Amino acid sequence: MPARDTQETPPRFTEPFRDELTQLLRWRRDVRRFKPDPVPAEVIGELLDLACLAPSVGNSQPWRFVAVESAEARTAIRENFEAANAEALEGYQGEQAERYAGLKLSGLDMAPVQLAVFCDEQTLQGHGLGSRTMPETLRYSAILAVHTLWLTARTRGIGVGWVSILDPEQATNDLGVPENWSLVAYLCIGWPEEEHEDPELVRHGWQDRTADCRKLERR
Repeated sequence: MPARDTQETPPRFTEPFRDELTQLLRWRRDVRRFKPDPVPAEVIGELLDLACLAPSVGNSQPWRFVAVESAEARTAIRENFEAANAEALEGYQGEQAERYAGLKLSGLDMAPVQLAVFCDEQTLQGHGLGSRTMPETLRYSAILAVHTLWLTARTRGIGVGWVSILDPEQATNDLGVPENWSLVAYLCIGWPEEEHEDPELVRHGWQDRTADCRKLERR
């Protein structure tokens, strides 16, 4: 297909917009405490539409979304988390183990919306452009969709929590998705019970933010 020869006028983003974007990035937090209030289905649909505006290698759009709604599926994910969390706890000792045990590491108990995000590792869309040399960019693309959804959710006052303490193969099997899909993220979505600018792991003494995270190496 030939390239379009029309040029659209790009928007000009103002300084107030840039300031608000900075605030959005600062207040995008990993939410673990949710109110039980439902999130309207049309709002979730809007978030998914916006997530699909994320960049993807070769325009492959390899992200696949699965709404985890049934009691059976949620129970399987919850049991998966509990087993993985117990195993993770065994890797810590002393005070660090006590601190880990005291952390709230998921919103699985209250989040009204739970969304599993997969990467289709064998998608034909994009014809392998870019991903032939770096196959991992398919997953990177799906992660960008997660981040886009996360930010757009925050603009609506909705919180997102990323549950990474899971056995991904078990989750894939329990949710009955195609074998060529790989789990990228399990998201809890809903209205936050509380909101903070600083990360919860900082507040609870697990890990401070790196002071000089933008140190630039030169070669």
